[in-house]
Amino acid sequence: MNHAALIEAALDEDLHNGDLTTFSTIPNDTVSEAFIVAKEPMVVSGHDIGRAAFEGTARRLGGHVTYEVLAADGTHVEDRTKIAHVKGHLRTILIGERLALNFMMRMCGIATNVQAYSKAAQGKLRVVDTRKTTPLMRVLEKAAVRHGGCHNHRFGLYDGVMIKDNHIAGVGGDVALAVKRAREAVHHLIKIEVEVTHIDQIRPAIDAGADVLLLDNMDDATLQLAIAEARAIDPRVLLEASGNINPARLERIRDFGLDVASAGGLIHQARWADLSLQVAGTR
Repeated sequence: MNHAALIEAALDEDLHNGDLTTFSTIPNDTVSEAFIVAKEPMVVSGHDIGRAAFEGTARRLGGHVTYEVLAADGTHVEDRTKIAHVKGHLRTILIGERLALNFMMRMCGIATNVQAYSKAAQGKLRVVDTRKTTPLMRVLEKAAVRHGGCHNHRFGLYDGVMIKDNHIAGVGGDVALAVKRAREAVHHLIKIEVEVTHIDQIRPAIDAGADVLLLDNMDDATLQLAIAEARAIDPRVLLEASGNINPARLERIRDFGLDVASAGGLIHQARWADLSLQVAGTR
């Protein structure tokens, strides 16, 4: 869902037939300015959706608003830092306030959480997200992952092949058949990833033509053995670890020789960051 459509749906939920409080207290022609302020140290993310929230509110109400970025996405800021400046009709600002902040607090929280993973990896492997995202907010949440210093895996089912245990079970346990069918169905630029959970699955997957192995839910010792086995068979195969990936574990496995580590926790274990909007005056 694009930003405009997401904002329209969110306004339908929150505004419905009108804001009883703002409409009754604030004259239609009142203009003002306000600042979005960090209330704790954080990594900034979400300016695009924040701007869209105010602009969508202005379109709905017929008002006018401008949104100025003061601290760019990806910037680490301290408590009480002003990260954005909003000017325009006060009704628009007040009605759009909670919608903008809700999105931005979620995005800043993800980016801040992600930063710890990025620091733990020290650039020795690529840390990526997963499809464990909030429905209809995947584009936003994956952008926050990038703002925090990590990277994106596939965006959806449509842009990458990942043959997992249930796909293999669905073809009678025949890894080679699953890979063969996938290769026949997609064009030559698409890599095929195969999930393996045991070391004895590595050779069949590589022999079947897997480009990437997803080494899933292995403890550290097994993971090291799996990496050594895969590299001995085909040094060119890309190796991704998944399952229980957190900053502490990244510090342990970052020198194992992996190419990628994927972590759903980049997104689903993030808490919201704390932001507020402070009106600076009216005229």
